[in-house]
Amino acid sequence: MPEEFSRFAAVAIFLGTYAVVAVGRVPRLRLDRTGAAVLGAALMIGCGALTEAEAFAAVDLGTLALLFGMMLLVANLRLAGFFRLVTVQAAARARHPATLLAAVVLVSGGLSAVLVNDTVCLAVTPLVVALARHLRRDPLPYLLAVAMAANVGSAATITGNPQNMLVGGFSGLAWGEFALALGPVAALGLVATFTVILLLHPGEFFVRALPAPEPLRPPRLHRPLVIKSALVATGVMVAFLAGVPVAVASLLGGTLLLLTRRVKPEKLWREVDWPLLALFAGLFVVVAGLEHAMLTPAVLAAAGALHLENPLSLTVVTTILSSLVSNVPAVLVLKPFIEPLADPPRAWLIVAMASTMAGNLTLVGSVANLIVAQRAAADGVTISFWRYARTGVPVTLATLAIGLWLR
Repeated sequence: MPEEFSRFAAVAIFLGTYAVVAVGRVPRLRLDRTGAAVLGAALMIGCGALTEAEAFAAVDLGTLALLFGMMLLVANLRLAGFFRLVTVQAAARARHPATLLAAVVLVSGGLSAVLVNDTVCLAVTPLVVALARHLRRDPLPYLLAVAMAANVGSAATITGNPQNMLVGGFSGLAWGEFALALGPVAALGLVATFTVILLLHPGEFFVRALPAPEPLRPPRLHRPLVIKSALVATGVMVAFLAGVPVAVASLLGGTLLLLTRRVKPEKLWREVDWPLLALFAGLFVVVAGLEHAMLTPAVLAAAGALHLENPLSLTVVTTILSSLVSNVPAVLVLKPFIEPLADPPRAWLIVAMASTMAGNLTLVGSVANLIVAQRAAADGVTISFWRYARTGVPVTLATLAIGLWLR
Protein backbone atom coordinates (compact mmCIF):
# COMPACT_ATOMS: atom_id res chain seq x y z
CA MET A 1 0.00 0.00 0.00
CA PRO A 2 1.19 3.59 -0.63
CA GLU A 3 2.92 5.12 2.38
CA GLU A 4 0.62 8.15 2.43
CA PHE A 5 -2.47 5.94 2.54
CA SER A 6 -1.03 3.90 5.42
CA ARG A 7 -0.25 7.10 7.35
CA PHE A 8 -3.72 8.53 6.80
CA ALA A 9 -5.39 5.22 7.67
CA ALA A 10 -3.33 4.84 10.86
CA VAL A 11 -4.42 8.27 12.09
CA ALA A 12 -8.06 7.55 11.24
CA ILE A 13 -7.94 4.14 12.98
CA PHE A 14 -6.33 5.67 16.06
CA LEU A 15 -8.89 8.48 16.30
CA GLY A 16 -11.79 6.10 15.74
CA THR A 17 -10.51 3.62 18.35
CA TYR A 18 -9.94 6.29 20.98
CA ALA A 19 -13.31 7.89 20.29
CA VAL A 20 -15.02 4.59 21.15
CA VAL A 21 -12.76 4.13 24.18
CA ALA A 22 -13.75 7.61 25.39
CA VAL A 23 -17.50 7.23 24.75
CA GLY A 24 -17.81 3.58 25.69
CA ARG A 25 -19.52 2.10 22.64
CA VAL A 26 -20.67 2.82 19.08
CA PRO A 27 -24.32 3.91 18.72
CA ARG A 28 -26.50 1.22 17.13
CA LEU A 29 -23.63 -1.28 17.23
CA ARG A 30 -22.59 -3.69 19.96
CA LEU A 31 -18.98 -2.54 19.75
CA ASP A 32 -17.59 -1.73 23.19
CA ARG A 33 -14.16 -0.44 24.27
CA THR A 34 -12.50 -3.84 24.07
CA GLY A 35 -13.98 -4.61 20.68
CA ALA A 36 -12.84 -1.23 19.34
CA ALA A 37 -9.28 -1.82 20.56
CA VAL A 38 -9.07 -5.31 19.04
CA LEU A 39 -10.62 -4.14 15.76
CA GLY A 40 -8.27 -1.14 15.67
CA ALA A 41 -5.26 -3.42 16.17
CA ALA A 42 -6.32 -5.67 13.31
CA LEU A 43 -6.93 -2.67 11.03
CA MET A 44 -3.47 -1.28 11.81
CA ILE A 45 -2.01 -4.47 10.35
CA GLY A 46 -4.50 -4.54 7.50
CA CYS A 47 -3.71 -0.99 6.34
CA GLY A 48 0.04 -1.58 6.41
CA ALA A 49 0.85 0.73 9.31
CA LEU A 50 2.43 -2.26 11.09
CA THR A 51 3.67 -5.63 9.97
CA GLU A 52 2.43 -8.71 11.75
CA ALA A 53 5.77 -9.06 13.54
CA GLU A 54 5.75 -5.39 14.61
CA ALA A 55 2.21 -5.71 15.97
CA PHE A 56 3.09 -8.76 18.06
CA ALA A 57 6.26 -7.06 19.30
CA ALA A 58 4.21 -4.02 20.39
CA VAL A 59 2.23 -6.06 22.92
CA ASP A 60 3.88 -5.77 26.35
CA LEU A 61 3.59 -9.33 27.64
CA GLY A 62 5.13 -8.37 30.98
CA THR A 63 2.29 -5.96 31.74
CA LEU A 64 -0.33 -8.51 30.70
CA ALA A 65 1.33 -11.19 32.85
CA LEU A 66 1.39 -8.83 35.84
CA LEU A 67 -2.28 -7.95 35.44
CA PHE A 68 -3.32 -11.59 34.89
CA GLY A 69 -1.42 -12.78 37.97
CA MET A 70 -2.97 -10.09 40.15
CA MET A 71 -6.44 -11.01 38.86
CA LEU A 72 -5.93 -14.63 39.89
CA LEU A 73 -4.66 -13.57 43.31
CA VAL A 74 -7.60 -11.25 43.93
CA ALA A 75 -10.04 -13.87 42.61
CA ASN A 76 -8.92 -16.33 45.28
CA LEU A 77 -9.17 -13.70 48.03
CA ARG A 78 -12.67 -12.79 46.89
CA LEU A 79 -13.93 -16.37 46.64
CA ALA A 80 -12.48 -17.09 50.08
CA GLY A 81 -14.49 -14.25 51.65
CA PHE A 82 -11.47 -12.09 52.52
CA PHE A 83 -13.07 -8.83 51.37
CA ARG A 84 -16.27 -9.55 53.30
CA LEU A 85 -14.23 -10.25 56.42
CA VAL A 86 -12.19 -7.02 56.19
CA THR A 87 -15.18 -4.80 55.37
CA VAL A 88 -17.49 -6.19 58.05
CA GLN A 89 -14.77 -6.12 60.73
CA ALA A 90 -13.92 -2.49 59.92
CA ALA A 91 -17.58 -1.41 59.93
CA ALA A 92 -18.35 -3.30 63.15
CA ARG A 93 -16.01 -0.94 65.01
CA ALA A 94 -17.67 2.22 63.67
CA ARG A 95 -19.67 4.12 66.30
CA HIS A 96 -20.26 7.29 64.25
CA PRO A 97 -21.01 7.97 60.55
CA ALA A 98 -17.65 9.75 60.20
CA THR A 99 -15.90 6.71 61.65
CA LEU A 100 -17.73 4.49 59.19
CA LEU A 101 -16.60 6.77 56.35
CA ALA A 102 -13.02 6.56 57.60
CA ALA A 103 -13.28 2.75 57.67
CA VAL A 104 -14.56 2.65 54.08
CA VAL A 105 -11.79 4.99 52.88
CA LEU A 106 -9.14 2.98 54.71
CA VAL A 107 -10.37 -0.41 53.47
CA SER A 108 -10.94 0.66 49.86
CA GLY A 109 -7.80 2.76 49.59
CA GLY A 110 -5.58 0.42 51.59
CA LEU A 111 -6.53 -2.71 49.67
CA SER A 112 -6.21 -0.86 46.35
CA ALA A 113 -2.64 0.08 47.25
CA VAL A 114 -1.56 -3.55 46.99
CA LEU A 115 -4.29 -5.13 44.85
CA VAL A 116 -5.86 -3.94 41.59
CA ASN A 117 -8.36 -1.16 42.40
CA ASP A 118 -10.99 -2.34 39.89
CA THR A 119 -11.28 -5.74 41.56
CA VAL A 120 -11.38 -4.15 45.02
CA CYS A 121 -14.35 -2.01 43.95
CA LEU A 122 -16.05 -5.06 42.48
CA ALA A 123 -15.80 -6.89 45.80
CA VAL A 124 -16.38 -4.03 48.25
CA THR A 125 -19.27 -2.09 46.64
CA PRO A 126 -22.15 -4.52 47.40
CA LEU A 127 -20.82 -4.96 50.93
CA VAL A 128 -20.83 -1.21 51.56
CA VAL A 129 -24.40 -0.87 50.25
CA ALA A 130 -25.54 -3.67 52.56
CA LEU A 131 -23.70 -2.18 55.56
CA ALA A 132 -25.07 1.33 55.00
CA ARG A 133 -28.62 0.03 54.79
CA HIS A 134 -28.10 -2.18 57.82
CA LEU A 135 -26.99 0.90 59.77
CA ARG A 136 -29.87 2.97 58.28
CA ARG A 137 -27.55 5.43 56.50
CA ASP A 138 -27.54 6.93 53.00
CA PRO A 139 -25.28 4.63 50.91
CA LEU A 140 -24.26 7.32 48.38
CA PRO A 141 -21.44 9.12 50.27
CA TYR A 142 -19.92 5.79 51.27
CA LEU A 143 -20.06 4.56 47.66
CA LEU A 144 -18.33 7.74 46.52
CA ALA A 145 -15.70 6.96 49.14
CA VAL A 146 -15.25 3.44 47.75
CA ALA A 147 -14.57 4.68 44.20
CA MET A 148 -12.50 7.74 45.05
CA ALA A 149 -10.43 6.10 47.78
CA ALA A 150 -9.77 3.12 45.48
CA ASN A 151 -8.43 5.46 42.81
CA VAL A 152 -6.32 7.51 45.22
CA GLY A 153 -4.98 4.54 47.17
CA SER A 154 -4.05 2.71 43.98
CA ALA A 155 -1.59 5.49 43.11
CA ALA A 156 0.78 4.15 45.77
CA THR A 157 2.12 1.10 43.89
CA ILE A 158 2.77 -0.36 40.47
CA THR A 159 0.17 -3.07 41.16
CA GLY A 160 -2.51 -0.64 42.35
CA ASN A 161 -4.13 -0.04 38.96
CA PRO A 162 -3.69 -0.90 35.27
CA GLN A 163 -2.13 2.43 34.25
CA ASN A 164 0.52 2.12 36.97
CA MET A 165 1.38 -1.32 35.61
CA LEU A 166 2.05 0.33 32.25
CA VAL A 167 4.13 3.03 33.89
CA GLY A 168 6.11 0.41 35.80
CA GLY A 169 6.97 -1.37 32.56
CA PHE A 170 7.84 1.79 30.64
CA SER A 171 9.87 3.45 33.41
CA GLY A 172 11.86 0.49 34.68
CA LEU A 173 11.15 1.55 38.28
CA ALA A 174 11.18 -1.19 40.90
CA TRP A 175 8.05 -1.79 42.98
CA GLY A 176 9.74 -0.43 46.11
CA GLU A 177 11.04 2.70 44.36
CA PHE A 178 7.59 3.45 43.00
CA ALA A 179 5.93 2.92 46.39
CA LEU A 180 8.49 5.07 48.17
CA ALA A 181 7.86 7.92 45.73
CA LEU A 182 4.05 7.83 45.49
CA GLY A 183 3.06 6.13 48.75
CA PRO A 184 3.08 9.43 50.70
CA VAL A 185 1.04 11.09 47.93
CA ALA A 186 -1.59 8.35 48.18
CA ALA A 187 -1.66 8.49 52.00
CA LEU A 188 -2.24 12.25 52.11
CA GLY A 189 -4.65 11.90 49.20
CA LEU A 190 -6.80 9.51 51.22
CA VAL A 191 -6.92 12.04 54.06
CA ALA A 192 -8.01 14.71 51.57
CA THR A 193 -10.64 12.36 50.09
CA PHE A 194 -12.09 11.64 53.53
CA THR A 195 -12.14 15.37 54.41
CA VAL A 196 -13.82 16.51 51.19
CA ILE A 197 -16.55 13.85 51.34
CA LEU A 198 -17.12 14.63 55.02
CA LEU A 199 -17.48 18.39 54.45
CA LEU A 200 -19.70 18.07 51.37
CA HIS A 201 -22.22 15.78 53.11
CA PRO A 202 -22.89 17.51 56.47
CA GLY A 203 -26.37 16.03 56.77
CA GLU A 204 -24.89 12.53 56.76
CA PHE A 205 -21.81 12.97 58.92
CA PHE A 206 -22.38 15.86 61.33
CA VAL A 207 -24.83 13.90 63.44
CA ARG A 208 -24.73 11.98 66.67
CA ALA A 209 -23.50 8.43 67.05
CA LEU A 210 -25.03 5.67 65.01
CA PRO A 211 -28.11 4.00 66.51
CA ALA A 212 -27.47 0.48 67.72
CA PRO A 213 -28.42 -1.83 64.82
CA GLU A 214 -29.09 -5.52 64.92
CA PRO A 215 -25.86 -7.51 65.19
CA LEU A 216 -24.23 -8.30 61.86
CA ARG A 217 -24.09 -11.90 60.85
CA PRO A 218 -20.47 -13.08 60.70
CA PRO A 219 -19.28 -13.34 57.09
CA ARG A 220 -19.07 -16.76 55.49
CA LEU A 221 -15.44 -17.71 55.09
CA HIS A 222 -13.51 -20.42 53.35
CA ARG A 223 -10.80 -20.46 56.02
CA PRO A 224 -8.22 -22.70 54.32
CA LEU A 225 -8.47 -20.62 51.14
CA VAL A 226 -8.28 -17.35 53.11
CA ILE A 227 -5.10 -18.50 54.84
CA LYS A 228 -3.51 -19.85 51.67
CA SER A 229 -4.40 -16.78 49.60
CA ALA A 230 -3.19 -14.38 52.30
CA LEU A 231 0.12 -16.25 52.60
CA VAL A 232 0.65 -16.19 48.84
CA ALA A 233 -0.30 -12.49 48.68
CA THR A 234 2.21 -11.75 51.43
CA GLY A 235 4.86 -13.71 49.59
CA VAL A 236 4.17 -11.77 46.40
CA MET A 237 4.50 -8.43 48.24
CA VAL A 238 7.79 -9.57 49.80
CA ALA A 239 9.03 -10.58 46.34
CA PHE A 240 8.10 -7.13 45.00
CA LEU A 241 10.06 -5.45 47.78
CA ALA A 242 13.00 -7.80 47.25
CA GLY A 243 13.31 -6.63 43.66
CA VAL A 244 11.88 -9.67 41.90
CA PRO A 245 10.38 -8.55 38.55
CA VAL A 246 6.75 -7.70 39.29
CA ALA A 247 5.40 -9.69 36.34
CA VAL A 248 7.25 -12.83 37.46
CA ALA A 249 6.23 -12.50 41.12
CA SER A 250 2.59 -11.77 40.28
CA LEU A 251 2.24 -14.55 37.72
CA LEU A 252 3.96 -17.09 39.95
CA GLY A 253 1.78 -16.20 42.95
CA GLY A 254 -1.46 -16.20 40.96
CA THR A 255 -0.79 -19.51 39.23
CA LEU A 256 0.33 -21.24 42.44
CA LEU A 257 -3.18 -20.66 43.74
CA LEU A 258 -4.52 -22.78 40.88
CA LEU A 259 -3.19 -25.80 42.82
CA THR A 260 -6.30 -26.50 44.86
CA ARG A 261 -8.61 -29.40 45.69
CA ARG A 262 -11.58 -27.23 46.67
CA VAL A 263 -12.16 -24.40 44.17
CA LYS A 264 -13.51 -25.34 40.75
CA PRO A 265 -11.31 -23.88 37.98
CA GLU A 266 -14.28 -22.34 36.17
CA LYS A 267 -15.01 -20.17 39.21
CA LEU A 268 -11.54 -18.65 39.01
CA TRP A 269 -11.68 -18.15 35.24
CA ARG A 270 -14.98 -16.26 35.63
CA GLU A 271 -13.23 -13.85 37.99
CA VAL A 272 -10.54 -12.95 35.43
CA ASP A 273 -11.32 -9.76 33.46
CA TRP A 274 -10.53 -11.14 30.01
CA PRO A 275 -11.94 -8.07 28.18
CA LEU A 276 -9.50 -5.82 30.06
CA LEU A 277 -6.55 -7.98 29.00
CA ALA A 278 -7.75 -7.86 25.38
CA LEU A 279 -8.23 -4.07 25.66
CA PHE A 280 -4.61 -3.68 26.75
CA ALA A 281 -3.29 -5.86 23.94
CA GLY A 282 -5.33 -4.01 21.32
CA LEU A 283 -4.32 -0.56 22.54
CA PHE A 284 -0.63 -1.52 22.54
CA VAL A 285 -0.91 -2.26 18.82
CA VAL A 286 -3.07 0.77 17.98
CA VAL A 287 -0.66 3.19 19.65
CA ALA A 288 2.35 1.48 18.03
CA GLY A 289 0.68 1.92 14.64
CA LEU A 290 0.25 5.64 15.27
CA GLU A 291 3.87 5.94 16.39
CA HIS A 292 5.13 4.26 13.21
CA ALA A 293 2.97 6.48 11.02
CA MET A 294 3.16 9.88 12.71
CA LEU A 295 6.02 10.11 15.21
CA THR A 296 8.23 12.40 13.12
CA PRO A 297 10.80 14.96 14.34
CA ALA A 298 8.26 17.70 13.58
CA VAL A 299 5.66 16.09 15.85
CA LEU A 300 8.20 15.70 18.65
CA ALA A 301 9.21 19.33 18.24
CA ALA A 302 5.56 20.41 18.48
CA ALA A 303 5.19 18.36 21.68
CA GLY A 304 8.21 20.21 23.06
CA ALA A 305 6.16 23.40 23.03
CA LEU A 306 4.00 21.85 25.77
CA HIS A 307 7.04 21.83 28.12
CA LEU A 308 6.32 18.35 29.43
CA GLU A 309 9.55 18.48 31.42
CA ASN A 310 7.74 20.92 33.72
CA PRO A 311 5.77 18.99 36.43
CA LEU A 312 2.81 21.38 36.31
CA SER A 313 2.55 21.24 32.51
CA LEU A 314 2.86 17.45 32.49
CA THR A 315 0.21 17.15 35.21
CA VAL A 316 -2.22 19.39 33.31
CA VAL A 317 -1.70 17.56 30.00
CA THR A 318 -2.05 14.14 31.65
CA THR A 319 -5.18 15.19 33.55
CA ILE A 320 -6.88 16.58 30.42
CA LEU A 321 -5.94 13.56 28.32
CA SER A 322 -7.06 11.12 31.03
CA SER A 323 -10.39 12.93 31.32
CA LEU A 324 -10.94 12.70 27.56
CA VAL A 325 -9.99 9.09 26.85
CA SER A 326 -9.52 7.50 30.31
CA ASN A 327 -6.25 6.88 32.11
CA VAL A 328 -4.91 3.70 30.48
CA PRO A 329 -5.14 5.04 26.90
CA ALA A 330 -3.71 8.37 28.08
CA VAL A 331 -0.56 6.70 29.43
CA LEU A 332 -0.06 4.85 26.16
CA VAL A 333 -0.43 8.04 24.13
CA LEU A 334 2.10 9.89 26.32
CA LYS A 335 4.75 7.15 26.08
CA PRO A 336 6.64 8.45 23.00
CA PHE A 337 6.70 11.99 24.41
CA ILE A 338 8.03 10.98 27.85
CA GLU A 339 10.97 8.90 26.65
CA PRO A 340 12.97 11.85 25.16
CA LEU A 341 12.71 13.95 28.35
CA ALA A 342 15.78 14.60 30.52
CA ASP A 343 14.46 12.61 33.51
CA PRO A 344 11.98 9.97 32.25
CA PRO A 345 11.55 8.09 35.60
CA ARG A 346 10.48 11.28 37.39
CA ALA A 347 8.18 12.20 34.50
CA TRP A 348 6.60 8.73 34.60
CA LEU A 349 5.90 9.10 38.32
CA ILE A 350 4.08 12.36 37.61
CA VAL A 351 2.11 10.69 34.81
CA ALA A 352 1.16 7.82 37.15
CA MET A 353 0.06 10.26 39.86
CA ALA A 354 -1.87 12.60 37.57
CA SER A 355 -3.58 9.91 35.46
CA THR A 356 -4.72 8.11 38.62
CA MET A 357 -5.97 11.20 40.48
CA ALA A 358 -7.68 12.44 37.30
CA GLY A 359 -9.79 9.29 37.40
CA ASN A 360 -11.85 10.91 40.17
CA LEU A 361 -12.79 13.96 38.11
CA THR A 362 -15.93 12.45 36.54
CA LEU A 363 -17.98 9.28 36.82
CA VAL A 364 -16.50 7.97 33.54
CA GLY A 365 -12.93 8.93 34.49
CA SER A 366 -11.91 5.43 35.53
CA VAL A 367 -13.14 1.86 35.27
CA ALA A 368 -13.28 1.71 39.08
CA ASN A 369 -15.92 4.46 39.11
CA LEU A 370 -18.04 2.66 36.54
CA ILE A 371 -17.81 -0.60 38.46
CA VAL A 372 -19.07 1.10 41.64
CA ALA A 373 -21.90 2.82 39.73
CA GLN A 374 -22.98 -0.38 38.00
CA ARG A 375 -22.83 -2.57 41.11
CA ALA A 376 -24.66 0.11 43.13
CA ALA A 377 -27.39 0.38 40.46
CA ALA A 378 -27.93 -3.38 40.70
CA ASP A 379 -28.70 -2.81 44.40
CA GLY A 380 -31.06 0.10 43.70
CA VAL A 381 -28.66 3.01 44.37
CA THR A 382 -28.20 5.57 41.58
CA ILE A 383 -25.01 7.60 41.27
CA SER A 384 -25.68 10.39 38.77
CA PHE A 385 -22.96 12.07 36.71
CA TRP A 386 -23.44 15.45 38.38
CA ARG A 387 -23.80 14.08 41.90
CA TYR A 388 -20.50 12.33 41.41
CA ALA A 389 -18.80 15.40 39.89
CA ARG A 390 -19.88 17.58 42.83
CA THR A 391 -17.51 15.57 45.01
CA GLY A 392 -15.11 14.28 42.38
CA VAL A 393 -13.91 17.68 41.14
CA PRO A 394 -12.74 18.99 44.55
CA VAL A 395 -11.22 15.60 45.43
CA THR A 396 -9.29 15.60 42.15
CA LEU A 397 -8.02 19.17 42.58
CA ALA A 398 -6.97 18.51 46.18
CA THR A 399 -5.13 15.27 45.39
CA LEU A 400 -3.41 16.71 42.30
CA ALA A 401 -2.20 19.62 44.42
CA ILE A 402 -0.81 17.17 46.99
CA GLY A 403 0.88 15.19 44.22
CA LEU A 404 2.54 18.28 42.74
CA TRP A 405 3.61 19.47 46.18
CA LEU A 406 5.29 16.17 47.06
CA ARG A 407 6.74 15.48 43.60
